[in-house]
Amino acid sequence: MFKYFLRRLTYAVFILFFGSLIVYTVIRFLPTSYVENIARQRSNLPGAKSYSQILANLNSVYGLDTDIFTGFLRWGKNAIHGDFGYSWQYNIPVVQKFKEVIWYSVFLNVVTLLVETFISIPLGILAARKQYSKTDYAVTVLSMICISLPTFFLATLLKYIFSVKLGWFDLYGIVGRYYEQLDAWGKFLDMAKHLVLPVLTLSMLNIGGLMRYTRTNMLEVLNTDYIRTARAKGLSEDVVVKKHAFRNTLVPLVSYFSYLIPNMFSGSFITETLFQIPGIGYISYYAVIHGDIPFAMFYSVLIIFLTQISLLIADFMYAVVDPRVRIN
Repeated sequence: MFKYFLRRLTYAVFILFFGSLIVYTVIRFLPTSYVENIARQRSNLPGAKSYSQILANLNSVYGLDTDIFTGFLRWGKNAIHGDFGYSWQYNIPVVQKFKEVIWYSVFLNVVTLLVETFISIPLGILAARKQYSKTDYAVTVLSMICISLPTFFLATLLKYIFSVKLGWFDLYGIVGRYYEQLDAWGKFLDMAKHLVLPVLTLSMLNIGGLMRYTRTNMLEVLNTDYIRTARAKGLSEDVVVKKHAFRNTLVPLVSYFSYLIPNMFSGSFITETLFQIPGIGYISYYAVIHGDIPFAMFYSVLIIFLTQISLLIADFMYAVVDPRVRIN
């Protein structure tokens, strides 16, 4: 087991290094550059130096005057010591900006996870137990609708119905205009109200895939020999499903949930932007389109790192839910 863990850890480090190098290379070739925008603004000031002179000076200051590999090694050396530099777009340390916004994304995704789990898994199991019934067809249609809806369309539709027509929720933002005048409980309720539509959007987008995944795996388990043996012994259907079938359904679900950690910290890129929630996804979007290399690098490498961590956790979770893995 130790050798297996060591091998997987080596693969993870290898992927992290070359994944970061690819991201750094792509960002260096972005058509939008912070230093170019600043150089253009400063060159238009009275008595300023030429654009090329200012640009060369800024490239030297930010280490962009070297080749890509040398620049990446410089960045990597500082990153290992926890120094990811200053965000060019937000003018504060990258890590500090990350700490300010990450909890909005974590809270949004945790609530979404709870909602989609308590809806998707029971409906998927119900559809599998009643295969080819009206219930099964209804769940299948619902899941296909949820899978097919684009994020921007669903978010716009929900805002049009519940914000424009009914006036129940605000169109944008994480808090209302009177947020600072409320007490602690009032602030919590105000923020929760603003998260209803984003959570509903993300939940509807995710429950379709999870329902189908649960239904498919439950059907495979229900058709195995040991399930038929359990039924032949006279066990009730509830006992067969809950005690025998569901545990084995968890094995493939571990793979599905292994990406929850990176999703939680990467934020919901499109949803946060559409609802203007100041989470990590929304902030990173503006950092990328403005050529903020330090923040974009930190965000991208963080996602690669968390993905590898989640896959390692998933590998060990297999041993928890499946005794055959422990034997092997």
